[in-house]
Amino acid sequence: MIDFIPENTKGPILMGVVNVTPDSFSDGGDFLDPGCAIDHGLKLLEEGADILDIGGESTRPGAKAVSIEEEQRRILPVIEGLKKAEPKALISVDTRYSDTMQKAIDMGADIINDISALTHDPQSLSVVKKAQIPVILMHMKGMPDTMQVRPSYDDVMHEIYDYLEGRITACLAEGIDRKMIIIDPGIGFGKTLEHNLNILRNIDKFHSLNCPILLGASRKSFIEKICPNTPADERLAGSISAAIMALQQGAQIFRVHDVKQTHQAFTVWQAMNR
Repeated sequence: MIDFIPENTKGPILMGVVNVTPDSFSDGGDFLDPGCAIDHGLKLLEEGADILDIGGESTRPGAKAVSIEEEQRRILPVIEGLKKAEPKALISVDTRYSDTMQKAIDMGADIINDISALTHDPQSLSVVKKAQIPVILMHMKGMPDTMQVRPSYDDVMHEIYDYLEGRITACLAEGIDRKMIIIDPGIGFGKTLEHNLNILRNIDKFHSLNCPILLGASRKSFIEKICPNTPADERLAGSISAAIMALQQGAQIFRVHDVKQTHQAFTVWQAMNR
């Protein structure tokens, strides 16, 4: 089903996070320098990442939008440098803006990862259609600066399912092939702790949408709500627990900060389940 992944890749797919931002919730500022970001991306590839997700705009709760020009200034040199160093590396660009998508594609980006599911910018659908590359459609209720202000649902799973189904339908109507669509229920994007736990317990329900499922739970604040006084860089165990929960239900792609450790956990899990 996941045609863009090399045939020799077995089992779950790891997407390593490279945040080229000063204010991301976990590693803001660590890789703002393009050289540092490139080195970090290469390190994640060595540790077992199948995809690198490059983002230049923090979308943590409360984050303010950055200009398209600033976003591009941050990420385009990193994409260019990674493709020069590792031409076969699969690069995902984490953006809501069609102009950034197009420029990243021109520099060799292989995947579009849009937290707005191609709704923020009216030109995004046509950019993805023209490029015929995979796109990740994520569910988010509200916008990053306000999404965690008392989010509520009548039925969180039903509403996320309907939203993703609608976005898949919009992509198909535009001429985007279903095999190029990945879905992400959006852990932490306009959800309370109970909403997030409900998603993790029932993530297998999204398989009937017939698209690969991506989980992005790495280091997120729901872990600290369960285990108080746990800063982002101390949430590895909780992150792996969430990933294993989703892996057991057949999720295929995992967006993570800690590639080496998650790869080890998945390898042991696979050995126990052969």
